[in-house]
Amino acid sequence: MEEPILNASQQQAVTSTEGFIRVIAGAGSGKTRALSHRFAYLVNDYGILPGNILCVTFTNKAANEMRQRIHNLTGDNDTGYINTFHGFCVSVLQEDSFAVQYPKSFLVLDNSDIDDMLKIIYEERGLTLRDMTFANARDMFEIQKLFKKPEYYLDLVNLSLDALREKYLNAVGTNDILFYGYLYQQKKCFGLDYNDLIKFTLYIFREHEDIRLKWQKRLEYIMIDEFQDIDALQYELMEVLCGYHKNLFIVGDPDQTIYSWRGANVKYLLDFDRQFAGTKTILMNENYRSTPEILAVCNSMIAKNRNRIKKDLIAMLPHGASVLCHHAKNAEQEAKWVADEIAALHESGVAYRDMTLLYRAHYLTRQVEEVFLKAKLPYTIYSGVQFFARMEIKDALCYLRMIAYADDLSFRRVVNTPKRNMGNRRMKFLEEYAEQNRCTLYTALKRNLDSEVMKGTKAAQFVKLIDRFAASVAGRPVSEVLSAILDESGYEAMMRTEGSQERLDNLAELKQSVYEYETTCGEEVTLEHYLKHIALFTNSDAAEPGDKVKLMTVHAAKGLEFPYVFLIGMNEGVFPSRKVRTLAGMEEERRLAFVAMTRAQKRLYLTEAEGRNLDNTPRYPSRFLLDIDPALLEHTAPPQDGLIRDAQTYIRNTERYLPDSEDALRFRVGDRVNHVLIGAGTVIDVDTEHDAYVVRFDSLPTPRTISFRVKMTKEGT
Repeated sequence: MEEPILNASQQQAVTSTEGFIRVIAGAGSGKTRALSHRFAYLVNDYGILPGNILCVTFTNKAANEMRQRIHNLTGDNDTGYINTFHGFCVSVLQEDSFAVQYPKSFLVLDNSDIDDMLKIIYEERGLTLRDMTFANARDMFEIQKLFKKPEYYLDLVNLSLDALREKYLNAVGTNDILFYGYLYQQKKCFGLDYNDLIKFTLYIFREHEDIRLKWQKRLEYIMIDEFQDIDALQYELMEVLCGYHKNLFIVGDPDQTIYSWRGANVKYLLDFDRQFAGTKTILMNENYRSTPEILAVCNSMIAKNRNRIKKDLIAMLPHGASVLCHHAKNAEQEAKWVADEIAALHESGVAYRDMTLLYRAHYLTRQVEEVFLKAKLPYTIYSGVQFFARMEIKDALCYLRMIAYADDLSFRRVVNTPKRNMGNRRMKFLEEYAEQNRCTLYTALKRNLDSEVMKGTKAAQFVKLIDRFAASVAGRPVSEVLSAILDESGYEAMMRTEGSQERLDNLAELKQSVYEYETTCGEEVTLEHYLKHIALFTNSDAAEPGDKVKLMTVHAAKGLEFPYVFLIGMNEGVFPSRKVRTLAGMEEERRLAFVAMTRAQKRLYLTEAEGRNLDNTPRYPSRFLLDIDPALLEHTAPPQDGLIRDAQTYIRNTERYLPDSEDALRFRVGDRVNHVLIGAGTVIDVDTEHDAYVVRFDSLPTPRTISFRVKMTKEGT
């Protein structure tokens, strides 16, 4: 069925111009069309100048697409302020940065810029990654700026460069050294990070009424897309900007709030009518994307969430194929079934590019990639690298190759990973020696361990490590060798220091794949045998350009749509993630599953497998599958009653211990708490790795480690 230019609800949204207007727009309901037509209606029919309209999107890509649509509708090269919040703040600061003594040519800093600054600070003050990882330092800056030291911008604005450097040099404690060092580096280059853009804009509006009023008067109409993803600072900026004309139009879907981990709060959308009196609410639920069969499944699952505006997506397309659910005995069988279905679809005339695999986390692609490569199915990974091309996987395999072959390519990759003080000067020396003496770089290193140039390095330890493993590898399982080399080389310790949990998960998945290969190969697997086998998976042939199956995370798929969607790994501990700690977090996971399922246009496939998760918990079918009315699903085989009962028991037991929100988890060291059975005590540590508090109870002689799952209350509450 062809979508009309504008349906009734879209037309109402377009022509409702004055006051506070909230549009609840379901997935696939044409909200982008409504937004762009509304902009064009204001310009073409009302005669509003584009430069007096602000349209906020949440990605630069979406902003570019919106500009193009509006240009096509208005024919005007001036498309006003169509931008992200941060992009709009850059416009404000380029015009008015003099108010904070910043030049118009200020630098907007990204994470790599911040890391470059951190390298300078660490070297100047003798800090190492043991003091704090770069990722944790960036997180700390954000917390300090947003919550703990919101007056930081006064230092950036009012202090001279010399005064700020003095503050940095006099700082004690890692946090203060890094924070004031970062402010000093910012001031040196007139740099502002993403948080600064909004904070500085708000500061200017607070301190300079004339500038605030200028912008308020200029922006006669304000429209905000993806309002469910708005955070506190963006909300505050929005309130300021609409304070004069009071024409604010917001569009969002509370069922697609999936970014609470970066500050989004669904209550801003749900409670909008309470905050802004006289709000007009318009529902856009007609879905032009998916078949009735897909939408029925999506509606059935999301209805289990409590914190939402009750609504159902209304299918506007004719009936299609059923939603197909497959249970596999293990992850490899799950991947094989998906590969077979894709091959059959392609045989029937469906292009590879029209098929997409979605998953909760990147590590799930390992098994899929192995199967796809064997089956010669072309694929491409969005928002990630192919499993065997990922940095940590290549590093791990190169350590194995060093043991087996000690080749130059592997040597270059791992000799200084982790750091062994083998920098460019020493590598150049080894290269020259190897060339002159016609030997490998590893042989060159072994022959020159006692030379002056190798003093101050850990070259000898590296050689000893590789030689020891090479001498003892015969007869050892490859999985055992891999685990040992990653441990004894310090590689995994380096990953933990950097806070790279996703990389550690990928390494765990690699170890599992080696073990599975050993147990299924049917013959003794030598290290050389495994490396030859794995080489086949690291050199996949390119398929015809553009015609490839897409693989991506659900987060990466937000806002996109695909004819055929395979949602894999629908297991407890995978989707929902094992990291969910609250009922609110579980509702967000369900919204994430809803986003995944509503990407499908023609057919949706849901798959899950038995086995064990990375934390060794058994894999049960996801509660999100059990949320769906069974009559709406077609199964490739009847669900096993025992497995479903076990899954339901597991889900009931885990949900019992989930607190409503993060607030229930936020005990700090020193807090006095009450345990319903043990009594009063003091929190002496928070063990985030094991999701537990260490509590010294008044009634017990030694501390106890208490799981987050057990509810405790603050003393006096």
